[in-house]
Amino acid sequence: MTTMAVQAKKKIAIVVHQQHSRPGRVGALLEKRGYELHRLCPNFGCELPEDVSDYAGVVIFGGPMSANDCGTLDCIRNELDWIPKVIESRVPFLGLCLGAQLLTRTLGGKVGPHPEGRVEIGYARVEPTEAGRAWIPNPMHVYEWHREGMVIPDCCELLARSDHYPVQGFRFGESAFGFQFHPEVTYEMKEIWTVKAAERLKMPGAHQRGVHLSMHALYDPPLDRWINGFLDRWLASDVRSGS
Repeated sequence: MTTMAVQAKKKIAIVVHQQHSRPGRVGALLEKRGYELHRLCPNFGCELPEDVSDYAGVVIFGGPMSANDCGTLDCIRNELDWIPKVIESRVPFLGLCLGAQLLTRTLGGKVGPHPEGRVEIGYARVEPTEAGRAWIPNPMHVYEWHREGMVIPDCCELLARSDHYPVQGFRFGESAFGFQFHPEVTYEMKEIWTVKAAERLKMPGAHQRGVHLSMHALYDPPLDRWINGFLDRWLASDVRSGS
């Protein structure tokens, strides 16, 4: 891809699912790199663009709904219909939590609750697979907020797992990635989430609010370094003609 083409594609589509959702650390790092964030919220009637060729990347973030809600929520149905267009356009795609689950369903995998009803809300240690070490060199503690997990299809490459949820990261093709965890969440976002959704902290496996906040200083600096490096490689994975 020529320098002029790279400069022209300085826009990232970010898909969020609540009116006040923020892209957090991921959004800040993309803006620091000079990208304009094009916010899309299909849950509030925003139409997803048919043509994504002008985007340097697409990020779908998390949300309180399920990737299985396509029969009751238009936004989920629309995203499931839209993701194949992004993949076929070979635009770098990144799905975080719900975004990863939507990618899984798009590719023919399954999304559902833990067989014992266990959630991951708080910090969890993830282990890279042999293939995943190219993207996640070392085990790390990541921030989680989910009650459903994924079974990825054979067309995907498993990158990371945890003790209770076997799929924490995966890759499809050269430039589509899904991570079950939340590298975007800042300390301020943790403060808000653990108050506004405090009832979730009572679910089996959830950490109490104090753990969410006290572990931030220990676990988030390595996570910040990882996502910072990952984003550069992800954006460089644009495999469209001429790149």
